[in-house]
Amino acid sequence: MSENDHRDDPTAEAAQGTSSSNAFTAVKLLAASALFYSAGLTFAETYQHMGARSNSLNSAHDIDAFTAANNNAYSYINWNGHGRRLSEAKISKENPPSYMKDLCEDLKARTKLMKETPPAEVKYWFEYTGPLQKYFYRYSRSRKKADSFEGRDDSGVVSSRFIEKVGGGEEYSSFFGKESSDIPTDEMASYKRLLDNCLAMGSESRPDRKSGSVWSELYKDDADRCRILFTLNTVGAGRLSTMLWETRPPTPHSVEPRPWISEQETAATHLERNLQEIDTMCASGLIAARVQVLVCEPIPGVWTDWMDSMLHNCGGKADPMKMKEGSSAKVEERASPVQVVVTANAKTAEVCHDLKSGFMEQRMQDLTLSPPYLTDENVNLKTFNPADKTTHPDLVSSDDHDLYVALKWSTLVTIRSVNAFLQASADLAIAATSTRSELSKEEQEDGVTVILSSDASSPFLVPSFVRVSYVSEENNKVAKWRMHGDFFHPAAWEICKDSFDMSWIPGSLSGSGGITDACHGEKDCGQWWVYFAEEQMPTTPEIYANEVTAPLVQGGSNYIYMLTERQRQEIVKVKVCLHAAGDDKSKKEQCGDSPQGVIPLGDMESFLMNFTPNTALGKKHASNRSPGYSRAEERDLDRAKVKERKQLKDQEDIEKALFDYTIYPAALFHKDATIKAARARDFATTGAKRDPEAIGPQKVKSGYYDVTITKPRHQQWAWCQAISRKGLCTLYADYFRSFADDRCLESCGMRKNWSKVERVTEEL
Repeated sequence: MSENDHRDDPTAEAAQGTSSSNAFTAVKLLAASALFYSAGLTFAETYQHMGARSNSLNSAHDIDAFTAANNNAYSYINWNGHGRRLSEAKISKENPPSYMKDLCEDLKARTKLMKETPPAEVKYWFEYTGPLQKYFYRYSRSRKKADSFEGRDDSGVVSSRFIEKVGGGEEYSSFFGKESSDIPTDEMASYKRLLDNCLAMGSESRPDRKSGSVWSELYKDDADRCRILFTLNTVGAGRLSTMLWETRPPTPHSVEPRPWISEQETAATHLERNLQEIDTMCASGLIAARVQVLVCEPIPGVWTDWMDSMLHNCGGKADPMKMKEGSSAKVEERASPVQVVVTANAKTAEVCHDLKSGFMEQRMQDLTLSPPYLTDENVNLKTFNPADKTTHPDLVSSDDHDLYVALKWSTLVTIRSVNAFLQASADLAIAATSTRSELSKEEQEDGVTVILSSDASSPFLVPSFVRVSYVSEENNKVAKWRMHGDFFHPAAWEICKDSFDMSWIPGSLSGSGGITDACHGEKDCGQWWVYFAEEQMPTTPEIYANEVTAPLVQGGSNYIYMLTERQRQEIVKVKVCLHAAGDDKSKKEQCGDSPQGVIPLGDMESFLMNFTPNTALGKKHASNRSPGYSRAEERDLDRAKVKERKQLKDQEDIEKALFDYTIYPAALFHKDATIKAARARDFATTGAKRDPEAIGPQKVKSGYYDVTITKPRHQQWAWCQAISRKGLCTLYADYFRSFADDRCLESCGMRKNWSKVERVTEEL
């Protein structure tokens, strides 16, 4: 088949293997284009949009035969023979695990600080004891120095701006970077929790890890790992106004210092950071990563070589200075962790580059899900197996994987976010094994309790992400205004306070050794979850792309999402059913609901993903496409009242900032979610006895947020809140879910009834 014939085939998915000769590569690319060349991996077009529904499919098969009787998204396997075991550590507050040592010292330091500081000098921000951070935002050629601001990022969000070291933050990088020989035997389950969760919800088919296999060539060992496919959308990546692939990448394994580069100048720095983070995941020994880079047209081979060299722990080209003697295989003679996929042909290339078209978002979903109707319109619904992939075998996405991560080049992914997603998915899976099927009368009345099960009627919940951005400090006045004194605040712009509700899911706490019950039948044991009530609303052009290609998860994002193999199979079942139903609404109703996005409250910041160019804030949303759209009429009434009362007379800029723009700080998101949950329980516990004249909580309150701001919080509350923000409730789950130490249960989102309101008699 010729190159042109191949491009005309809508289901063609040709890929040049890593062992292809240089001569074959040259011939192929000369036929494709004289402007582009490849030295390793060059991939032709994958497939066309499969938008047309097949009428013959609807008549050939009975759709009722395919309708699932249960929800298999919560199914799992706890593997034996992987050297995993339940935690053997005897956990107690007096005898904490070794990984808690630094946190215990931190609490002592906080206590000492508050004790030794005179009461008149104590400030509310004493609870933040993190180091001062410096952010360079502009280089002055005349003064030959960079302008910078100094402050603290207390949000707990991992950003490339303030966290230079890869690995998801200091605690995560040290935890997952520890050698196995340095881990106490009785704590091994804590360090292998990520892998255990991944294997439990991953593919039943395990890779060939024998000597001489591709696995041993890539990872140099025969130990099983969590197989993750990263599908990377690179549309829009560039250096200023030039497409990124038309520039030159940094020299692989170079050691010379680089000139300072702003966040907005080139996408290369953001792509590099993501590749470094993925490489760090492989270095942990727990993850086997493959990266599928989606492009609209063939790219120069130097970029493929550079990306390959960035993933040396995943099997890419090693640093020549660190390469062992005799290991000098060329890129075309070995397997590579990077695969470049050209997703468009000559007819669709222009549409592919259009950021409003939703073209690449659809390609990402197709490669992630690999539904059978992409290659066969006549899917047999009776014998169809969602675990089987029929897409082209040369595509890495056609292989078996345990976890799928789809993201845009501008969204930072870390091992922390992967660990958080797997743990949250495990928590939902164990909650679905509960024998409870109905809500009690009290739970029905509280309006927040949700019970999961494997029944088809059970909600299909998938942990989802929200992007956050720092302000773009191209203007120093804006920088000082946004910094709010001594603190830097990342903020969301695609959601607001009205975009979510809160839910309590009983039993949603998984233990160690795979997916195990951490509640052991205890009453009121579970976790609080942020439940998306609206779709996320990005600004233009992304909002229009979402309207063409809706996110896979309701309330989720097209620009960063993850799916376990079990979740992928369940979504594929729904997609195939909808495809077979065509335009028949009655048949579509039998296909089941789309997954719903949630975030665990106690690990919220791990699901707030940094938009690394940090240019999103301060942009106006398209008309009728802004967060809080479900309460747009109420907002319009509020704005009308403000004008009527002349509260913002001659202050149009402030009015516009309040009503026309969305800047939702991460800290405010956490506070609003906590207050919503605490108030829901307060209303439920007071019931008919609630005092209608009282202001504020009456029986149940948030111990951290429901305090006066004139006095500092107790050091223990500040300590626990910092633990939650940094994602340590999940990282150190064996300790915090042992219930031997209940000091941080509330901050970790694991206390249903929060704190009791203490009645104090006022002294007259």
